[in-house]
Amino acid sequence: MYTLYILRCADNSLYTGIAKDLEKRLEMHRAGTGSKYVRTKSPFEVVYTEGCKDRSSATKREMAIKKMSKSEKEKLVKK
Repeated sequence: MYTLYILRCADNSLYTGIAKDLEKRLEMHRAGTGSKYVRTKSPFEVVYTEGCKDRSSATKREMAIKKMSKSEKEKLVKK
């Protein structure tokens, strides 16, 4: 099982990613060894998560969300 997640960064931007182990991935982001984007925009908070059955479906969902406008992402986060 994979988790799709959205982080709200310090500059109010939204970062979307996937992880097999969400807690481990968040620790990597906190330690500065996750993505370069999050490292430069910390601190952050998790504002959305969604379970996905496998890496393929998680990646497809991640790409679909990344194509959304910021306002569409905000609507998703508010649900």
